Amino acid sequence: MTDLVPLALLMALATYPSRAIPLLVSRFGRLPDPALVYLRLVGPAVLAAIAAVNTVVLLETSPDGRRVPSFQVGIAGLAVLACIAMVIWRRNLLLGIVAAVGLAVAARASGMA
Repeated sequence: MTDLVPLALLMALATYPSRAIPLLVSRFGRLPDPALVYLRLVGPAVLAAIAAVNTVVLLETSPDGRRVPSFQVGIAGLAVLACIAMVIWRRNLLLGIVAAVGLAVAARASGMA
């Protein structure tokens, strides 16, 4: 589990500057609206990319002992798609996450996953 620590540090290095700029630069509010929207969405975009990779890419062990990534279509991938669809439709990330978790829980409880 500690192999994800470098990834977390990389995420912090990638997202912290965009979050700290408003605190460090007093003229940040004068940026054009598209720039503000872009900077506001950097963190969620990074987290969404990590979630997508962790749900649809599976590391399998090949016969020669190497770990090979493979594309996996399962309930986790469907839950991610449900989350994306809900966020696009309702513009509410919390509702999307709740829908994705609910779908995954229901599928696992029914034995489908």
